[in-house]
Amino acid sequence: MADHVTIEKGLGPEGRIAVVRFDRGDGINALSPDALRQLTDAARSFEDDAGTSVVVLTGGARSFSAGFDLKDAEGRARRTMDMGTLRRHLKLGPRLTRAWQDMEQVTIGAIEGFCVGGGVALAVALDFRIMARDAHMRVPEIGLGMNMSWQSVPRMLHLMGPARTKQAVILADDRISADDALAWGLVEQVAASGRSYEAAMALAAKVAAQPPISVAMTKLTVNRLAHALDDLASHMDLDQFALASLTEDHKEGVEAFLERRKPRFRGR
Repeated sequence: MADHVTIEKGLGPEGRIAVVRFDRGDGINALSPDALRQLTDAARSFEDDAGTSVVVLTGGARSFSAGFDLKDAEGRARRTMDMGTLRRHLKLGPRLTRAWQDMEQVTIGAIEGFCVGGGVALAVALDFRIMARDAHMRVPEIGLGMNMSWQSVPRMLHLMGPARTKQAVILADDRISADDALAWGLVEQVAASGRSYEAAMALAAKVAAQPPISVAMTKLTVNRLAHALDDLASHMDLDQFALASLTEDHKEGVEAFLERRKPRFRGR
């Protein structure tokens, strides 16, 4: 099993900053099932870490993440899974985003290059996002005949409101530039190209200088209020995905993507 995730602790003021780096070294940083598990384990590894109060999550120099790995062998096996096996397998993504959202530490994403699909789902589960000026986001799930799942829709809704969330998700082919992401409320700060990590560390230092217990309590209070109805709103994510995966449009969307052509959807 390749190790895609590295963790460095004891950085910054009083050593209260940790960095989790997800980098497959291929410039794409797709989220294979293996990568999903490693990133989930990384988040959970901070559960009893009283010495860390801020965690910066960063990807590669050219990509935060291209989203779920459609070419991964384990991922492709979904097409032949029975419904019970598929539903269990589809819990990997929501388990990842929930693990990051539920962390007691304040989390900051440093985004370079592109942040696509599952990469966006992971980014919106964090407390703050800093994006390089030449980076972009894209939410391609609907264009592949799927739904945007992993509890991402309510999280995006809290950040951007209903119209922008619909715009980001439904217009699947549209890139969201760093400036648009900032204006929409999808990210909190835009940094110079190649400098998102430095900007994230600067913000992390400010947070780390605050009293850790008060910070943790505030995060928990805000999250509980903001996300109180999220489970209710998104409990069907997984079953919608399973249902959408049975459609002809989904098959066409994936085939068109792999064949680099424009899909033809028929609503069936």
